[in-house]
Parts: sequence; C-alpha cells; structure tokens
Amino acid sequence: MKRHTAMARPTKAAGLLIGLLFLVACTAGNAGYSSAEYDRRLAARLFTAGYQDIAAVYINEVPPLQLAAAGLSELHEMDERLQLRQPDDHTLQLVVDEEPTRSYRLPAEDDYSAWGGLTAMVLEDARTHSSSLSAAESETLYSTVFRGIVSELDSYSRYSGRDTAKENRATRTGFGGIGVRIRPEEEGVRVLSVMEETPAEAAGLQSHDLIVEIDGEAAGNLDQLEVVHRLRGPIGTRVTLLLRREKAPEPVAVEVKRAHIVPQTVHLHIEENVAVFRISGFNHASTATLRHKLKEVEKTHGDELRGYILDLRSNPGGLLDQAVSVADLFLEKGRIVSTHGRHPDSHQYFDSREDPHATQRPMIVLVNGNSASASEIVAAALQDAGRALVVGSNSYGKGTVQTVLRLPNEGELTLTWARFHAPSGYPLDRRGIMPDVCTSASETEEEQLLTQVSRGENRLYRDLRQREIDVNDEEELASFRAHCPAQEQEFDRDLRVALRLLQDSTLYAAARGDLTITAERPIPANSAAPAGAATAEGLTSAQ
Repeated sequence: MKRHTAMARPTKAAGLLIGLLFLVACTAGNAGYSSAEYDRRLAARLFTAGYQDIAAVYINEVPPLQLAAAGLSELHEMDERLQLRQPDDHTLQLVVDEEPTRSYRLPAEDDYSAWGGLTAMVLEDARTHSSSLSAAESETLYSTVFRGIVSELDSYSRYSGRDTAKENRATRTGFGGIGVRIRPEEEGVRVLSVMEETPAEAAGLQSHDLIVEIDGEAAGNLDQLEVVHRLRGPIGTRVTLLLRREKAPEPVAVEVKRAHIVPQTVHLHIEENVAVFRISGFNHASTATLRHKLKEVEKTHGDELRGYILDLRSNPGGLLDQAVSVADLFLEKGRIVSTHGRHPDSHQYFDSREDPHATQRPMIVLVNGNSASASEIVAAALQDAGRALVVGSNSYGKGTVQTVLRLPNEGELTLTWARFHAPSGYPLDRRGIMPDVCTSASETEEEQLLTQVSRGENRLYRDLRQREIDVNDEEELASFRAHCPAQEQEFDRDLRVALRLLQDSTLYAAARGDLTITAERPIPANSAAPAGAATAEGLTSAQ
C-alpha cells in the first residue's frame, strides 16, 4: 500500500497529540505474525522489501551495502560486544568480543533479495551470541536495524513498527471509536474535548468529564494503552462508561455506540465578522470538513462576512492530496504545486479545477515557524495566485514529499521521494514561505506595524520571496530567512493584524500591492499617481 504525503515534520506536539487521540484502526494484522517470535524468513522478506523500496523510491541513490552496514551496526547498541566489520570489498564479518565469528560474501549491488537474506542471516547469528538479542522481541530487532538503515537517509524518512504504523494509518484514515480526546489521570480518564458529530457527542459526553469506569472496570487502574484498547473497537459495537461530572451529585452512566472516527482537524469560529478556520493538520476528512464549514458560515452569515482567515500556525502537515484540495476550494484556476524527485512518477503537477464559482472573499493565511509541509503548500499556492495575503513569520521550510509503503510485518517505511515547488517555481525546502506582512521582524507595536503596511514598508516583495538561493549555503540561507525570522509561538498579534487588514479594505489593498504608495497617503493603483512616486510591487497571478 502506497500513500503520498506532504508529511508532517516530526514534533513533540505531534507525538503527544497521537498519544491523546484514540487513533487505532480496527484492522487485521499480518496472519501468523507475532512481534515476540523471530522468524528468519519473515525477517528476510521484511529487509528485502525495505531495500527494494529505498532503491525504487528514495529521492537519492544509496548503495545497499551502506544501508545494510548501518542497520546491522546498530546491534552494538543492544549488545556492545557485537560489531560489524568489512575486511575487504567483498566480505562482511560479525565480530563478538573483538573476535570475528563468521564471514559473509557480499551480494551483487542490485540483488535486493540477497541483501535482505544477508541482513536476516547476520541478525540470526548475532542472536546466538547475545542473550540480549535472543531475549528481544522480533519487532525490537527490526526497529533497531531499520533505525540504522534510515539513518543513512534524510531526517523525514523513517521506519514505523506494526503498532506505530497502525496508529499512523488510523490518523490518516480513521478508526472505530467514540470521538474523544483524553488524558489519563490517577482517578480515571479526563475527557479533554468531544469531537463534533461523533457518538460521544450524541451520547452527551462533555469536556472535563472524568471517566471512572469502562465496561465495569475502574479506569484509574488502566494505563493509556489499555484505555485506548477498551474505548476503541469494531464499528457498531458499544461501550458503557461511568462518568463523574462537575456539579452532578452522582456518577452518570452512558452507553456509546462506536462509529468510524476521523480525527477532526478543522475548527471554525467567527470573530469581528471574519470566519477564522483553524486547520491543525491534513487527513482524509480535512477538505470535506472545511467545505462543509464554508457552506455553513456562508449560509448563516452571508453578506456580513468580511473575509476568511486560514490559521495554519503550528500545522505540521499531512496528506498531499488534502493540501491540494484545500487550496483548490479557494482558487478559480492555476497551478497549486509541483513535485520533482528521482523516480519518474515523482514529477507531478497539481492544478486547480477551473471553478468560476470559487469564493472570492478577501482572505489571509496565518503561518509561523512551525507551519510545515502540507500547510506550506496551501500558503504558497494561495499567495502565488494572489488569492490570499500571508501574515506571520517565515515558515518551517519542510519542502519534501514522502510516500508511505506497507511492509510484510504490517509496519511502514516512510521515504522522501520528491521536493515540492511553489506555483511560481521556487522550491520550499529549507527556505519556507516568506509572508506578505511580517510580524516577527521587530518588536514594533501593532499600530506602528499597520502604519508601515499602509505605507508599503512592511511587505516583503515578490522578488525576495522567489529569489534563487543556495539552501545548502548556511550563511546565505540564514541571511534570507532573517528578513522575517521564524517564530514558533502563536502570538495574538498575528490574528489581530489579520483581522484589522480584513476590516480595512484600504489596508488590505496596500498589503496586497494594489495601491500605489506616496509619502502622504495610499492611492488606488488605477488612479493617476504623482510624478516620481515610488511604486510598491504587488503579487501577480501564477500561470
């Protein structure tokens, strides 16, 4: 199974989120597979698949000897008596206590099946010499070797074992559950939030409820993984919860029927007649949810709406197709993103479907230093098309696309296979999105910042955003990003500036470059400008 993803950059916050969400999909595992039993034949198939996938998909060529040697060398971390040596160009040796115990003939470079078999054989021999390895579960051994293998790749490529991969698939596609976010506590399980239109909401669960029993068993005695296993289950089955609720004299019992749950990533609130859409990530449901909320807010607020804000701050990314379809909701036509890598299929071009009815309300995208990957695709597409202003700071600069491949043990190998480029052509990797209105360049007060915007002093011109730079030249890259330093925090000022821009059409036009700027006041671009007036360069539509 292969899935292309703009892929979230790894963050502690993302890991915590996965820990808090009920994200295990109810899918069957590999028949006969046990993480506790080491099977050399399965190991050979597993490593063969890994080497084949890297050779076929990874953005750079990496010799299998380099991968195998790095992977097997990791066994030293489990038992420091074990080492791997290469005495000549044709041989590997397993070394125990500084003494060679067995030599292995190196296969042909393109014989991936032989490389997989060799890796499994060395691992099996190492187990016979090490009590630590022989006592370890097979998944621990696989994870150890793959940790070494992917260390030879970029930081976004990784191996996920069976359980972690199951969590990842649930994040992307959903799971059988009730639709709550939780935190285990000493006395039970605290409900942090209840997802909209889920069984938990229908059953009346509320934020701050404390689950004290699950199907009659005390929840305070369960660790987080055990709670997850009890609350999730096949779609249509039921779970009974006993809740302790603030101001309720007695515990409340509720029965909840499990359904297919896709974690909610889109949240809407209205502020000063502006629809603010907070998008925390991109999974299978993101576009559909955003489309639904757009229709809902248009119906309820109509002409009162002053515009939209897409808040992508601290959005680490997600599925590539969802980033494309989210951008497509707001574009009439034009390029959204292109991807380019080593594999012939990695050269792809994603264009908006021509839609003359796409909403054209004024629009702002908020980004910060933790906006990455799929969120950067959306911001760049809307910015290059002149459809939205980008406000905030330089984004993370995670400009690579990963593909996810399922392995024989039901684990996954996530491999970088392409870099993506903004519609105007520049690559986003490491450089990130440069905003139109920068809120991080100085400690300027909000009113002074808006005054600078009205004069065209704060905008970062298109030629700067699209300037060709060597991203491997650290000094040149740092100088470029210093024009609007990445800020990881989410400051209230960003949202306030965005709201002011949407409330004041003259300010919004000045930020877009739709006004010719004079020393005294902004003049509409289609008016006659005084001789010698400095003209601020605006955005142009991507072709």
